[in-house]
Amino acid sequence: MRRYFVELGGALAAYMLCLVVSLRWLAGQEGVEDGTGGALALAVSLAPVLPGLAVCWAVLRQMRRLDEMQRRLQLEALSLAFALTAILTFSYGFLENVGFPRLSMFAVLPLMAVLWTAGVLLGRLRYG
Repeated sequence: MRRYFVELGGALAAYMLCLVVSLRWLAGQEGVEDGTGGALALAVSLAPVLPGLAVCWAVLRQMRRLDEMQRRLQLEALSLAFALTAILTFSYGFLENVGFPRLSMFAVLPLMAVLWTAGVLLGRLRYG
C-alpha cells in the first residue's frame, strides 16, 4: 500500500500544481471566455489531464497488485459506481429539460468516486 500512496500522492500533487498554474494563467488571458484564446490556451487548459493520466496509471498498478478477492471487491464496487453514475446522470439530464440547472461535467467524477467508495464499503460488509 505504501508504494500505491506514494504513486497516487505524487500524481495528485502534480495534478494540483498543474491545475493551479493552468487556472491562474488562463485567468490572465484574453479570449479564454469566448473560446478565441487560441491553441496555447487550449493546451494550457488541458495540461492537468497529463497528471490525471498518472493518477489512472497509479490506480491500475494498484489493482494489479491486489489478490483475487480484493480485485473482485473492487470490480463489483466499480461496476456499481458505473451503473449508478450512468443512471443518475442520465436521469438528471432529463430533469434539465424541465428547468433544473445544468450541471458541469466536473460533477461526474466526484459522483463516481463517492459511489465507488460506497461500493467498496458495502462489499466489505458483504464479504466480511
